[in-house]
Order: sequence, then structure tokens, then C-alpha cells
Amino acid sequence: MYKIVTKRQLNDAVTLMEVDAPYVAKKALAGQFIIFRVDEFGERIPLTIADYDREKGTVTIIFQAVGRSTKLLASLNEGDYIHDFVGPLGVPTHLDGYKKVCVIGGGVGCAIAYPSAKALFQKGVEVDIIAGFRSKDIVILEEEMKAVATHYYLTTDDGTYGEKGFVTDKLKALIEAGNQYDLVIAIGPIPMMKFVSLTTKPYGIKTMVSLNPIMIDGTGMCGGCRVTVGGQTKFACVDGPDFDGHQVDFDELMKRNSFYKEEEQHDANHICRLFGGKRNA
Repeated sequence: MYKIVTKRQLNDAVTLMEVDAPYVAKKALAGQFIIFRVDEFGERIPLTIADYDREKGTVTIIFQAVGRSTKLLASLNEGDYIHDFVGPLGVPTHLDGYKKVCVIGGGVGCAIAYPSAKALFQKGVEVDIIAGFRSKDIVILEEEMKAVATHYYLTTDDGTYGEKGFVTDKLKALIEAGNQYDLVIAIGPIPMMKFVSLTTKPYGIKTMVSLNPIMIDGTGMCGGCRVTVGGQTKFACVDGPDFDGHQVDFDELMKRNSFYKEEEQHDANHICRLFGGKRNA
């Protein structure tokens, strides 16, 4: 059992939790993830490690309540316990050897982009961060990301905060202004990562993306998280989640992620204890 030490609501749908998990915190690195189960009946859900504190023995997760399991997790409070909290899993993000990096986060993807930006900044790398959101009311981690950025840029689709436009617009403007990036890291919705990769490809800028395919066991056993990268099949849980954005078949990934949309929606609306009903395992 893993105790929730801190809980903070970042916006109406996104929650930050700091969880007491000393063995995970001891080994965690930027880019890795955990798999949790709320209780013994729960499904296994992967979440990226947003931060960690080795001295306190805590791991921070940031998630959006969209399905039954994440809604159940969001219903827990400080002092409550999570049944399973397994990790760290996945390959850490390779962050050595860079001088200037642009880190791009889209929506809740900023929670995944943040630890990479923080790790790079602590290594003395010049870090430009572009954070993109639909509108002002869903902006998250603004102060945290400013603290680990050489330059911080915020865009909103509707122009209600920061600069109006998409992250790709800002990225292209920065590149054309003469910024010579050794690496671009893009994390967020699949279409966003796809178009960031298309933006950087003509300039020959190495681009890394963090993929979020359907995942079950997280150890390479089930094959559910397979993705096509450079014409080869990879498993995001053990080969990733980071991959070369110029090699990823994003269209296939989007199709695979939509296979169970109907079932996911049905499950999200299912009667459960969160809404005062009886939960079915």
C-alpha cells in the first residue's frame, strides 16, 4: 500500500499527487513511468513519473481524470492509500551530450515534459520550453516550468493566455530566428507530436517523442503497446517510451489507440463506488 502524501488540483480535470514510494523514488529517472492499481479490483494504468524526491522517498504523478481508474484515483485524498504502485519502468530519457534543447509540452503532456526539462536544466543545458494549451483555464505547471527554463513560451489555441497559436508555430519561429537546437523533445497529444516532428525534419533537428500506446503489463509480455518505429515493431514499455519522432508511424499509433474508444467510454460511465453505486470488478 502506498500513501498519498500530497494532493493538489492543477485544474478542473488534472490532479497532482505525491506518493510515498521510497523504492521507486530511489531508482527513478526522467522519462520513466509507474503502473498503479487503485485497489485489488483495479485495472493496471501507466503514468509517467513527473518528479521524485529521493530523500523524502516520494514520487509525484500528474494525471487527468478521464476514465474509471483515473477518476477513482482522483477521488482519493491525502492520507489514503493506492494498492499498487510499480516502477520505475521504461527506459530513462537520454539527456547527455546536449548544449541547447527545446522541450515542448502539450496540455497534460507538460507533466511528462517537465522532468526532462528539469534534468537538462540541472545539467547546465540551455533549455527553451514551449507549453501549449487549448485555453487559459487548463494551463498547468507554469511556475514549475519557468523555474527550469532558460526561456519559457506559452501558447493557447484561442489566445486567452500567452501567445495565440500552436506549439509548432512557435517552434518554427524560434528555429527561423536562428536558434540552433541539438534536440527537440515533444510530449503531448499524438497529432501534436506528429506535427512537431514534421516541423523539425526539414531542418535535420533530432526529435524525441514519448509515446502512450495502450499498455497492460508494462514488462513487454503482452505486446499491447507495440508501435512501428523505422519500419520495426517496438514495445513502448521496454524499448521506450521515448522514440525518434522522425521514425514513428503516428498514423498507425492513432488507429491503434482508438480501437477501444467505445469500450473505454462505457467503462468510464459505469456505475462505481465513486458515484455511490456498486462497483463491478
